[in-house]
Amino acid sequence: MVKSKKRIIDDVIIAAICLLFVLLCSLPLINILARSLSSPQAMINNKVSFFPVGLNLNSYFYVLKDSAFTRSIWWTAFLTLVCTIISLVMTTLCSYPLIYDSLKGRKFLNSMMIFTMYFSAGTIPNYLLMKQLDLIDKPLVLIIPNCLSIFNMIIMRSFLYGIPESLRESAQIDGGGPFSILIKIYLPLSKPVLATLALFYAVGRWNGFSDALMYVSNPKYAPIQLKLYQIINNLSAIDTAQQEGFASPTASEGLKAASVLFATVPILIVYPFLQRYFISGVTLGAIKE
Repeated sequence: MVKSKKRIIDDVIIAAICLLFVLLCSLPLINILARSLSSPQAMINNKVSFFPVGLNLNSYFYVLKDSAFTRSIWWTAFLTLVCTIISLVMTTLCSYPLIYDSLKGRKFLNSMMIFTMYFSAGTIPNYLLMKQLDLIDKPLVLIIPNCLSIFNMIIMRSFLYGIPESLRESAQIDGGGPFSILIKIYLPLSKPVLATLALFYAVGRWNGFSDALMYVSNPKYAPIQLKLYQIINNLSAIDTAQQEGFASPTASEGLKAASVLFATVPILIVYPFLQRYFISGVTLGAIKE
């Protein structure tokens, strides 16, 4: 099919607008990258904007030499992988039974789950609950409370609703049970939505901060965002020394920028591998309720 000239122009305009939007969203990250690579003298003279001035890699060397920081990155990567797998399993097991009209109490279960989206106990009751369950300062406290998102469950359920019911009925005629139908029919057809939800869960866990701040005090279990928070707070002492003239005015700024990049770039690398599934998953998951 040959596109008209007007259609081609419209496509070019839309692509240009999308490219401009991506560039605008990338400006803060580009600025941080430039600051982490710039020389101390350029930082002093405030010459750094979006291009590094005077290449300097000392900030990266300092960050990589910090064994606690690198251990936190590996721990967060492992935690993100485990949480994503558990969350996908929980989301699938929660949404799959709800597509059966014969399930007794299905409307009540849907209503109770949606109710939790609007009302929650609050920070202090949640902390008391975690303490009563003996989860404080343990790795499971970063996994169990957020292993299921009702919003993501609704996306998954809507996607499963969109799969023709005739496939399930034909499998039942051939003697397939609910679990075999789920594994052999629904899951292979659900790759787009599974990839989409995996990205949601992975980004949420990688960027998770508040739960670690409230429940974790052991540095061995501190995720990268909490470690970054601690680093920035510790560097405030350097900022105080700068004002008194006892430290370099760029020491803390370079370390902050390098630390932020190390905490941001790994999760950005995952997105291109899931992009094609992400787009189709979000679109198809909203077809039918």
